[in-house]
Amino acid sequence: MTMHRPVDLQSPAVGRGKSAVKTINLGLQGGGAHGAFSWGVLDGLLEDGRIAIEGVSGTSAGAMNAAVYAQGNMTGGADGAREALAAFWRDMSLAGDAFSPVKQLPWEKLLGPYSMDASLTFNVFDNITRMFSPYEWNPFNFNPLRDIVDRSVDFEALHACASTKLFISATNVRTGKVKVFTNEDVTLDAIMASACLPFVYKAVEIDGEHYWDGGYMGNPAIFPFFYRCHSRDVMIVHVNPMVRDEVPMSAPDIMNRINEISFNSSLVRELRAIDFVGKLIDEEWLKDEYRDRLKKILVHSIRSDDALADLSVASKFDLGWGFLQDLRDRGREEARIWLDQNFVHLGETTTVDLKSEYLGASGV
Repeated sequence: MTMHRPVDLQSPAVGRGKSAVKTINLGLQGGGAHGAFSWGVLDGLLEDGRIAIEGVSGTSAGAMNAAVYAQGNMTGGADGAREALAAFWRDMSLAGDAFSPVKQLPWEKLLGPYSMDASLTFNVFDNITRMFSPYEWNPFNFNPLRDIVDRSVDFEALHACASTKLFISATNVRTGKVKVFTNEDVTLDAIMASACLPFVYKAVEIDGEHYWDGGYMGNPAIFPFFYRCHSRDVMIVHVNPMVRDEVPMSAPDIMNRINEISFNSSLVRELRAIDFVGKLIDEEWLKDEYRDRLKKILVHSIRSDDALADLSVASKFDLGWGFLQDLRDRGREEARIWLDQNFVHLGETTTVDLKSEYLGASGV
């Protein structure tokens, strides 16, 4: 693994006393460049110093954030994790400058940093991926992200990592089922499988099976926390908005909303199950001999609905450093707000209304 050059952090981790530390599990969604928002959330939580992370479940960009976090935390604690994430996203930006097929042309930059949907290169790329498969237009399966992840994470060391429990989701193309890779079998291929958009990259083969982006079946997968982690608190960091106030009209926006709904559907199904089990426990529907077999999960979320509302689908391909820093800062601010309002409730109660926010007012 290649060591990263130092990257300036916002400020050192401040901490507020070991007695105040609370342990959570973290679920990180995928969403291309918008994964920098989750980087910001992680950076804010780590800087605060009152949060310990037992397990991380990640998909696509969330899988990359999870692996890089685990690597940095394993070697340098919270500050090491912050530095590793900052270096990773800086490398992503440099690769985007050199290799991304989607970027603003010089005269398009006059329209502003968030007008990527007007980019000629984005519209050409969008049309190509609708007309041709990656087996046709990208026959050599060129993917610069692979090299970045490879030099950011020591996977052999990660297999023995005791400080973070990793759960990386990918979708089995043949069976349509979710595959969850854990510390023992997380590899570079597993991370790339989790981030394999089927319109952009060839399916990733692992042990004779082929995999696409994990978002289709687990974005992120929550169920591994039930069986492998002690903490009951699960925080979901959303990159795909649950709610959009405006009806999409353009073809790219319609396809983007379809993807958002699809990528959130598996999460909603898991939250429905969590809500049902919580009801069984709270309303004492269980016989005493079965009560200890179920764990009541406390759900928390940092949503991107408002924080990323002004960004178009094309901005998911924008790896400009200024844009990524802006996403990071938005994530940091959402983390700060969440901690100010909800830290006291960790370990005590769920801080989201599962029925109204995820399942519909009736909960049916």
